[in-house]
Amino acid sequence: MIDTTEQLIAAASSGEQDSLVCEDSAADLGDAQVWDGLGAGEPEQFDPASSVDRPGLDASWRVNLEETGAGGNSGQKVPTDVFYRETGTGTGTDLCVADVIWQTVSVR
Repeated sequence: MIDTTEQLIAAASSGEQDSLVCEDSAADLGDAQVWDGLGAGEPEQFDPASSVDRPGLDASWRVNLEETGAGGNSGQKVPTDVFYRETGTGTGTDLCVADVIWQTVSVR
């Protein structure tokens, strides 16, 4: 899951993320430069029935994104969470991006 997210970050940073997005997804991946300096956090199982921010989303996993750079995104809207859907065997190896949460980052 972390490797998949790192692949997404690399692809999104170069504008080549389309092949990783679910066919029926309306996920906004934004501009390539906002993905620079992001890294994968810990994955967690996603339960659409109990989700407050994405109720009913057809996804299996949620991975938070962490800034690994020098904090240059303060005041910008950046992707903070990626939701994945399992597309094949259910082993977590065949994943596509179902949605992305964006938030404005502020450093105190």
